[in-house]
Amino acid sequence: MATPALAAKERGNAAYKAKRFTEAIAAYDEAIALDPTDITFYNNKGAVHFEKGEYDLVIESCTKGLEVGREQRADYKHVAKSLSRIGKAHLRKGELDLAMTFYDKAICEHRDPVILKERADVVKLVKEREAKAYIDPAKSTEEKNKGNEFFKQGKYADAIPFYTEAIKRNPQDHVPYSNRAACYTKLMEFGLAMEDCNKCIELNPGFIKGYLRKAALLKIDKPTEAKSVYEKALEIDPNNMEAQQGYQHCMNQMRNLSPEERAKNAMKDPEIQQSTIFFFFFFF
Repeated sequence: MATPALAAKERGNAAYKAKRFTEAIAAYDEAIALDPTDITFYNNKGAVHFEKGEYDLVIESCTKGLEVGREQRADYKHVAKSLSRIGKAHLRKGELDLAMTFYDKAICEHRDPVILKERADVVKLVKEREAKAYIDPAKSTEEKNKGNEFFKQGKYADAIPFYTEAIKRNPQDHVPYSNRAACYTKLMEFGLAMEDCNKCIELNPGFIKGYLRKAALLKIDKPTEAKSVYEKALEIDPNNMEAQQGYQHCMNQMRNLSPEERAKNAMKDPEIQQSTIFFFFFFF
């Protein structure tokens, strides 16, 4: 048979589920008055305050529950819940460092998957905050210019760290990605160069140099794909000599391919792939 305190808790739980928050808090206060040694009463009351957006009261209730829980040697899962709920309240208040502190304490008590997920979300927010605080377009330009000097001297490996720092200082600037792609290309790190070319194009689809550098990487062994990229470059500037010459180079390469090689390369063209999908979808 439930004690009067537990009966009050159950009434609080029912009111909480029905979103009758004032009634729920009254019931939990009654439970606490009847038995002030049960950590779950404080945790549940904190949950109600959280739903009401009363984050300071969440912290107050769960902190008291934590004190009681420590004294009573409560189940570590309940202790972890107190700590994580305090952390969650600090998170809602925008206090990321305090939120992280309490989530770290919570997982020391119990590595609950939900708490771990919430902590991971806080870690992501902290990293985003740090990255945002690090942004400085003026310093980005300084680092980019330093990289340019090393590039002019043919010191491509030395230029890369400066372009990387420029990117960190201004992640929305497409130029350092383009410049770093050029360095990677010179160092025959073609996969990294392609990643930077794609990012450059994503940030500024109208920047022709991104397409030219990407096409230069592709034309070595993928003339069909390179041709498509040169076509996009020519849409931006029909008179660009490098794009015209690259396009013609790809056409010449493709003419020298055997019919089988030409068909294989053609299937790598995104537009042809899309057309093939369309054909099969509608006609088979």
